[in-house]
Amino acid sequence: METAVAVPLNQRIREDIERRIRSGEWPPGHRVPPEHELMAEYGCSRMTVNRALTALAQAGLVVRRRRSGSFVRAPDPRFESVALQIPDIPMEVAERGHAYRFRLLSRRRRAARRRTPHEMALADAQGRVLELRGVHLADGRPFALETRLLNPDAVPGALTMDFSATAPGSWLLRTVPWTRARHRIGAVAADEAQAAALQAPVGSACLRIERQTWRGAECVTFVEQLFLGGRYELVAGAGPG
Repeated sequence: METAVAVPLNQRIREDIERRIRSGEWPPGHRVPPEHELMAEYGCSRMTVNRALTALAQAGLVVRRRRSGSFVRAPDPRFESVALQIPDIPMEVAERGHAYRFRLLSRRRRAARRRTPHEMALADAQGRVLELRGVHLADGRPFALETRLLNPDAVPGALTMDFSATAPGSWLLRTVPWTRARHRIGAVAADEAQAAALQAPVGSACLRIERQTWRGAECVTFVEQLFLGGRYELVAGAGPG
């Protein structure tokens, strides 16, 4: 387990503003307090505030207008829509009448693999990603094996969050707004390590879901979830037009 690190003040300012936007406290078009007010509130320099607002603008959450200030950005109609909703596994397990628990298997901050595009998209300024591996349990039995990569610059709060009992996906859904997602679904046979984590025979048929999400132009996370065949199904609706 890695040692928790202090979150820089500019990242804390960004997270505070982001929470207000996500909660609806600051709706689209709302004017973010001017820089001098944020400086006074947080007791920091203009440069620190500017870094926070620049990161929010790059993430597509605010629009900065010269001489006017920063405003909460309205949803962009050009963003892709998703036929499959991003599931909250703890909620789904509970709705089925089972007791849910998450078990963290490993946590590390490592270098992004240069030949893997989604890892390079998630790499922070130091070229690293946060990798979390864990198992979702239903009534004490493995329900899904999850390997998740996070962009430390996009979600700095993840560096200090204790995921030993809290599922990363649920935490992200509650705290980090996303604007676009891409799913890839396939069938695989569990290898030795996967089978051991799922408490199943090697070669067991599994449903594999890969999902990558963005916030504006910023890639936030990539996750691979493995479900034993017959224990999970996906349903997506569609209509004309």
